Parts: sequence; C-alpha cells; structure tokens
Amino acid sequence: MRVHEFAIISIIVLALVLIVGPQHSLNTSAKSGPAAETYTGTIIGVGGQLGGVSRPFTLSIDGFTSTAEARRDVAILAERGQDGLLNTLQGKRLGYFSLGSQLGRDLNFVYQTENSDGSRHITILFERWMNLYEVRSGTRSTDYPFSYVELTVDRSGKGEGSFIPAAKIRFNKKHEVEVENFGIYPARLAGVERRNK
Repeated sequence: MRVHEFAIISIIVLALVLIVGPQHSLNTSAKSGPAAETYTGTIIGVGGQLGGVSRPFTLSIDGFTSTAEARRDVAILAERGQDGLLNTLQGKRLGYFSLGSQLGRDLNFVYQTENSDGSRHITILFERWMNLYEVRSGTRSTDYPFSYVELTVDRSGKGEGSFIPAAKIRFNKKHEVEVENFGIYPARLAGVERRNK
C-alpha cells in the first residue's frame, strides 16, 4: 500500500489552543495516587490496521499536561521534529490506554480544554505499540511512532472521539500542527463513558 496516497491529515485543535488560545484551559499538573478519570468504550475500526474490527478500550487519566508544558512541546516539535518530541515525552506517565486484552501503554501527553457548552476536548499522545518485525526491518510504519486520541466528553462524562493507532506529527507549510494517519481512516471511539465520577 502506498501510504501517503491514503493518509488522512487532520489539524490538531491543540495548535490553535496553544497559539491563539480561543478555549479555556483546564490543565493541571500530573497527579499521584488513584486514577483521576477512567473511561471505557468501543473502538470501531474504519480502515487500516483496525479496519472492520471492534474492540473495547480503557482510558485511565492520572494527570494532565499544563499549558506551559504543551507550549514547550510544540516548540520542541518545531525545532527538533517528532523524534525530538518523542524523546521529550518518553518516560512521562499521565495514565494509560489499553486496547482489548493488550497491556496498557503509558500516556505521555494529555491536554484538555473546555468548550462553551461545558464539554471537554481531550488530546492524548503516547508512544505506540511496535512489533518486532517493524523494528528489525525498519518498515515505513516506524516513521509513525505515536498513537493519537481525540476525545470530547460532556458534563456527565459521556462522549465520542477518534483514535489513530500509528501517527506522524509534524508542522505543515502553514505552521500548523498536523497528525498523519498510517492507514485509510482513523478509528472511531464510540459509547465512551466515565466510570469513576
């Protein structure tokens, strides 16, 4: 498959939030102790490696990336590219994301903003699962080292979102942050509900 022909490009709301600031930031620093928020739902694959697949997921958030930290991360992306961003984010533990029976992956970046209707928009990045074949063979998919989650939840903790299992993050010619999906379409996050209120 010629990946770039079918890649889905989406502009991260994060870029506008950090540069223009149209929404109200709710970010706090990372918290210790039990998970602050736990969500469950179903991932519905539309194309790519999750095409035609439905799996349960669990998202547990222990803390959030502050606005200052997010601005720094965007600056690192601009100066050192996604490899520099990945190196900076590695080791951060703001919760975990687990897909089906897979071992959960640590969340490295969790940024949230509040919309005018009281709902929240949550943007999440973490270093994705890579299999041994990818690493040993140096396949093109290794250029997509992140997994990306975008989630909108209402006041009651219910919502929906999207999931890109293999993502490349970069600045485009308009100086906007882009997420490129390794596949045809991002997967949907359906039936999202907060379990600990």
